[in-house]
Amino acid sequence: MPKQKTHKGIAKRVKTTANGKLKHHKGFHSHILTKKSGNRKRGLRKAKLLSKSYQKRYKKLLHG
Repeated sequence: MPKQKTHKGIAKRVKTTANGKLKHHKGFHSHILTKKSGNRKRGLRKAKLLSKSYQKRYKKLLHG
């Protein structure tokens, strides 16, 4: 049985925390920012944790 390869698309978008959770940056923060409120843009700055269902799916793609 060959080894499972890391999914490079996911690996570039997701980082693993010390406790093994996955964090990512939200989209919609690169352009067309004038119509978005400051509150909304501030919320897009920080990295967020992925939901549990996505964490399970993405960990399979990352670690095989």
